[in-house]
Amino acid sequence: MKPILYLFLVALLFVSCKQSTKEPKDISVTTKVPEVTTVASFTGQQVTGVTVTTTGRIFVNFPRWRKGVTTSVLELGENIKEPFPTKEWNSWEIGDKVTTHKFIGVQSVVASEDKLYVLDTRSPLFQEVLDAPRVFVFNLITKALEHTYILTENAYHANSYINDLRVDKKNNKIYFTDSGNSGLVILDLKTETFHRVLDEHSSTAAEQGYLTFTDGKWMNTVHSDGIALDTKNDKLYYHALTGYSLYSIPTKALVIEDELDLEKAVTLEAKTSAPDGMIFDKNGNLYYADLENNKIMYREPNGSVHILLEGDKVRWADTFSIYDNHLYYTNSRINEVTADISEMEFTLHKIALPIN
Repeated sequence: MKPILYLFLVALLFVSCKQSTKEPKDISVTTKVPEVTTVASFTGQQVTGVTVTTTGRIFVNFPRWRKGVTTSVLELGENIKEPFPTKEWNSWEIGDKVTTHKFIGVQSVVASEDKLYVLDTRSPLFQEVLDAPRVFVFNLITKALEHTYILTENAYHANSYINDLRVDKKNNKIYFTDSGNSGLVILDLKTETFHRVLDEHSSTAAEQGYLTFTDGKWMNTVHSDGIALDTKNDKLYYHALTGYSLYSIPTKALVIEDELDLEKAVTLEAKTSAPDGMIFDKNGNLYYADLENNKIMYREPNGSVHILLEGDKVRWADTFSIYDNHLYYTNSRINEVTADISEMEFTLHKIALPIN
């Protein structure tokens, strides 16, 4: 009996540990299936980022994870798909000489006020950076390049993949996640200086080297990836992609020079599903994906978690943007990609925000 009891206890412990890495059990499920609108689709071009301006202009981006990426940044309009700011900016291909006025590997686009921030990893094919990662800032009205912020050597590693950003107008900062070498990067817009924090810290590091889907495991180790700014409470939230822990840190703590004191300001907010991008709405709801289960979740300020959408219209919900009470999201289908994507369709959708 003892061996049987021992095996039973081990099995029970395994199940308990596994469940502790997922969402809490008291998740409300939407009884009415929300209407999902397809905004755009792209065949053979893997979209990741999306941002919608305050006037409704839509921009998407396509990272250079393979040869044949035709456009890095695209503006979508009525029956229009137009490279932004010009075709020339989007004309670089793997093997070409690196130039300062061409996109190399765009991972994220973020509109803020009348500017478009384009994050260029300078890391095509997930290889070592060709030159320093940077942010191009374009005027949305004139399409002119207004500024380029180039990360200094103290802010990134050779294997960095600067993944996403949030603009903090209140504190005059930009915050970045590094999913290649775990950590956060802070840009002071007044002094135009960068510094790196929580470098290889447990809160920015991946918890495992895979995600589990119905058709098997997707093997990859992705560190700090999703990032969201709570402007009401001045807190920055972040999450490793291959992990189940949502962390936050007060924005005021990100200027602390002593690393140990800064680490003390980190809070484990919740155990969640494994997400990619994240975003807050004006009511303080945090939206993120449950990648492994084809869901979009949202977490209210009181900590309650809800399913906004699930099913075949959610296929690796990568990045989110909010406009006119709708949540825009891209399906990058990362776990489904093997080699040739020429016949695969990648989509941009929108769905009404919940009323609460």
